[in-house]
Amino acid sequence: MPETQTIREINEELARKINEEARHDPQSAYRGKFVGIANGRVVVVADNLADVARSLREIEPDPQKTYGIEASRDYTEVEEIWVLR
Repeated sequence: MPETQTIREINEELARKINEEARHDPQSAYRGKFVGIANGRVVVVADNLADVARSLREIEPDPQKTYGIEASRDYTEVEEIWVLR
């Protein structure tokens, strides 16, 4: 890893690799899971976002050094959210 990369960039790169693996490999351990990354390392894998968020706060109190993804989600797809009032 180049020393010029920030923790955020390292976390984003790892998240991208994990998501790519989960999307293309049906046997991936990350497929359909929520993954928490802190300081360039996977630190938690869970079935729900709340567990990942809680664990990330305990492991790394600085949120700028953490990253979370839903592995196997297509982040290029636009989803519209409609609210009826």
